[in-house]
Amino acid sequence: MRTARATRLRDAVYGQAVGDALGVPYEFLGRGAFEFEGMIGGGSHGCKAGTFSDDTSMTLATCDSLRELGRIDVDDMRERFVRWWRRGDYTPDGVCFDIGNTTSSALRSGHGGEGVRDNGNGSLMRISPLAFVDATDEEIRAVSAITHAHEISCQACVDFVHILREAAGRPETLRASLVERYASTSESDLSTGGYVLGTLEAALWCFARTTSYRDCVVAAVMLGEDTDTTADVAGALAGTYYGIESIPVEWLEILRAKSLIESCLF
Repeated sequence: MRTARATRLRDAVYGQAVGDALGVPYEFLGRGAFEFEGMIGGGSHGCKAGTFSDDTSMTLATCDSLRELGRIDVDDMRERFVRWWRRGDYTPDGVCFDIGNTTSSALRSGHGGEGVRDNGNGSLMRISPLAFVDATDEEIRAVSAITHAHEISCQACVDFVHILREAAGRPETLRASLVERYASTSESDLSTGGYVLGTLEAALWCFARTTSYRDCVVAAVMLGEDTDTTADVAGALAGTYYGIESIPVEWLEILRAKSLIESCLF
């Protein structure tokens, strides 16, 4: 029988994997330049329908490290990220087809980017598993810093982990606060080009302005540009809040590598 934490982890990971896979074929398309057609294939990467990207692969590597070791070990996580990058571990097809510049540089050099320009969303997109273990804020920052070591990225990861914990434990309080926070924020105020704070704000806005998992991740995809990561982060939150049973069955059926996902959960 799954513990409450294990159940919520599964909700979050499937939530983000589905959001990620929905966003992959629309990545790099501008806002208003496309229509949402569901979980399809194609796009700039030419992937099969249901294929998730680096966002979910790195999340699974994080999960697998926690599952196997029972603790946070940034060196082990880094090694798993390298195996994903170099060998295609934690991917549906054994191929890493998408990796950010800051992430690749960090994995090559062995230390995360510390400059202001290194504040992409590459650690935010994979940080969700830490919401379901007893990770301290400093440990969350250390996991972010494997690839993204600037304080802005590290703090964004801390903030998101706390939000996910609230979604799992006090969902109505969280929802009310986010609805109030984004009541006057319009779509034109949002940035989805890959900046970590822009991605986090866009994901929270999608959650606050919708009332179902489906509508949340579709709203995230429709914001354009970095569609897979915006929908990944929004999907982690919506999955935690609404549960895996809220994810449309047809999307779960199309999602690829579900046995891989299950093998990494703890």
